[in-house]
Amino acid sequence: MKKADRTVTGVIFNIQKFSVNDGPGIRTVVFFKGCPLRCRWCSNPESQLTKKQILWDYKKCVHCHHCITVCPSGAITLKDEHIHICHNSCIACSQCAGQCPTKSLEVEGKTVTVQEALDVVLQDEPFYEESGGGITLSGGEFLSQPTFAKELLLAAKEEGLHTCCETTGYAKSDVFEEIIEHVDYILFDMKHWNEKAHLEGTGISNQLPLSNMKKAIQMGKTVLPRIPVIPGFNDSLDDALHFAENLHLVGASECQLLPFHQFGENKYSLLDQSYDYEDIPSLHREDLTDYQNVFLKNGIQAFF
Repeated sequence: MKKADRTVTGVIFNIQKFSVNDGPGIRTVVFFKGCPLRCRWCSNPESQLTKKQILWDYKKCVHCHHCITVCPSGAITLKDEHIHICHNSCIACSQCAGQCPTKSLEVEGKTVTVQEALDVVLQDEPFYEESGGGITLSGGEFLSQPTFAKELLLAAKEEGLHTCCETTGYAKSDVFEEIIEHVDYILFDMKHWNEKAHLEGTGISNQLPLSNMKKAIQMGKTVLPRIPVIPGFNDSLDDALHFAENLHLVGASECQLLPFHQFGENKYSLLDQSYDYEDIPSLHREDLTDYQNVFLKNGIQAFF
């Protein structure tokens, strides 16, 4: 196997330890920035752009407007006492955040080497050995940084770690296969069974993700399809039936249902973005009993 280049860099926005919901056992999750999808309900909107971003917390702001003065690219403007940050113009120099007297501005995302990320992951190696856990690459979409992803997986394998990923599967087939080769366990999101609805809800077609899911299963990988159940988007019993049909077509026999939640709602205001699902009630397991039963009756072991 090719030796990992541990000097390769990538942009991440978090490394979360002691996770028990992102693959088997106790895991450390490396969250990549960058995603080709624009899901209207996204709970991590700060992960969508690969570049670093500046977040503004209006609750901490004292409206001194010093950030506008120090910004070298003119990316920060003011309208009706509301600060607006143009992420396209922002060069992420961090001068505004560094000089903000109340820390109302902060940088989301940092550049790390493979070795720097792995050093954090290896701090909890004893827990992986006892629980059957390891490293999980998530995002965003970790496939949006393929070189960094591959080298990090190679390095993890050199350290004897179990590897897992959370993915939408949206990557060119050859890139997908090259990277997935080094992944032991795949958590594979399915947003919608219908191509048109998938395009409307996420901005992309579902054909490439479905093709890559089928390929991963054919490669003998352990694949767990996961369906985020979103109100008014894919939560009807008819949707459940068609999801089950599609799962059979790609060779899957089980799936995990993820009820819609509002954990990421506040992040939209920090990013100065509108949120299509504002004030939409969260779903709970008991709301989806009939939905789950459609899968079970059609030969798919659906669970929460």
